[in-house]
Amino acid sequence: MIFERLAPQQHDTLDGVPEPAENPRLVGHAAVTAMLAQAYRAGKLPHALILAGPPGIGKATLAFHLAHHLLKYPKAAEAPAELASPDPASSLFRQIASGAHPSVLHLTRPFDERSKRFKTVVAVDEIRKVGQFLSLTSHDGGYRVVIVDPADDMNTNAANALLKNLEEPPARTVFILIVHAPGSLLPTIRSRCQMVRLGPLGEGDLLSVLEATEAPPPDDPAARTTLAERAGGSARAAILLTQYGGLEIAQALDALTGAKRPDIAGAHRLADAVAGRDQAIQFDIFNRRVLDLLSEKASEAAIAGDLGLAKSLSDAWHDAANAISETETYNLDKKQHALGMIDRLNSVMRPDFSGRM
Repeated sequence: MIFERLAPQQHDTLDGVPEPAENPRLVGHAAVTAMLAQAYRAGKLPHALILAGPPGIGKATLAFHLAHHLLKYPKAAEAPAELASPDPASSLFRQIASGAHPSVLHLTRPFDERSKRFKTVVAVDEIRKVGQFLSLTSHDGGYRVVIVDPADDMNTNAANALLKNLEEPPARTVFILIVHAPGSLLPTIRSRCQMVRLGPLGEGDLLSVLEATEAPPPDDPAARTTLAERAGGSARAAILLTQYGGLEIAQALDALTGAKRPDIAGAHRLADAVAGRDQAIQFDIFNRRVLDLLSEKASEAAIAGDLGLAKSLSDAWHDAANAISETETYNLDKKQHALGMIDRLNSVMRPDFSGRM
């Protein structure tokens, strides 16, 4: 499906895929959307919401749909009992999508003009925009909506700055925090927000999303099931798997960590495939699969009662996450990083395995 790009590019923008702000279609989560619409209609919508759930399931899209609903129906008693579907041709939709609506503030990782890269965190300078935004009188007396996407990316100073805004929220203002891991937030922030949990999408919803993209899902039922299992209920993951070689990357990494003997040539082929200059998305897919493998194996070890192995795998997960962050922050050699990750996986998952990459 070809669409007109309206939204500013973000750190995780995918070619041919709408940003949440410009996506008129929300797949799944019917019970949650109905609950929010009815709470607003009854005058009981909380001033601060945490939309929590795995990445890529539509949390940010829901946030923008809710913002659209509040601005379209400023009088709660006159709002419908179901969340309104945005009209892509309307000026309200286009203003929100382009980031030009004066009553919607979207905070995410900003682009750094000096380094020509997106920053790795939502820093305090971004959150300070909230104070200026709220100091202005609403242009029509309606709601103002602040969306932090994702709030997981806030550093400590940014989180503390946001907390001050949450402590004394102005009237007719709604904060919506997109959160992948609620435990990463300050307890004081969590205590001032209403937690709304969104679950992974079912196979039917995932395939429905893919049907509307430039790379539809495979026709073979078994391949579709495998794709859905790999995606883990995440529409974004499903798109990455089908359009950016994600299935092949995951299969290659799984094969390398499951081989009886070290495959140094295979490791180098995979590292070359994900570490190129224009392979940022493939590099991210590789890293996510590394973390998923460690998490899965740690859970399996814990269930099996091997707590020592479970701890080793958990520690390896944290080490790997730190290594990924450092590689992105300091622009380290991506091929060496990938080779090191493959070696790390083999070392911790099979202590008897030898063969440095």
